[in-house]
Amino acid sequence: MDADYDINLAALQEVIDGADVFVIRFDRIEQRLLVDARQNDGGEIFIQVVPPVNSGRERYRFLEEARPGMPAPEQITVFQWRQSVQVLKNVGLWKRLEERFFELGGVGAVQQVNAAFAEAFQLEQSELVGAIRGGEGWETLWERSPQH
Repeated sequence: MDADYDINLAALQEVIDGADVFVIRFDRIEQRLLVDARQNDGGEIFIQVVPPVNSGRERYRFLEEARPGMPAPEQITVFQWRQSVQVLKNVGLWKRLEERFFELGGVGAVQQVNAAFAEAFQLEQSELVGAIRGGEGWETLWERSPQH
């Protein structure tokens, strides 16, 4: 358990190191991070920021469409991430993911991992700006009175 963030790092490292397919559900953005470490016939693996779904069945269907020709995974592990996307890096979980993808697919796979991080980070930053400015989906509690 990482006391600074109240996270069971060992359990999450186990998922990142061993699960064939897993999804990270972020608290601060609606999108999810979908990771499929299984290699297709071309040796490619899959990591992408994806929209949420309403059920496990929908996620399996999404994966089938995203990775045609791949069999359905035996299971999809899902975990909730209550911290910011940046904390994934701060606690070393993102590095674990990079290392696993490097072992499976080399530099190109790590580039996919980093592109997914950049997208998730940007989405979170945009959501934060929206929250501060009272953007779509957010309500401003108070506004500065106009200066006369």
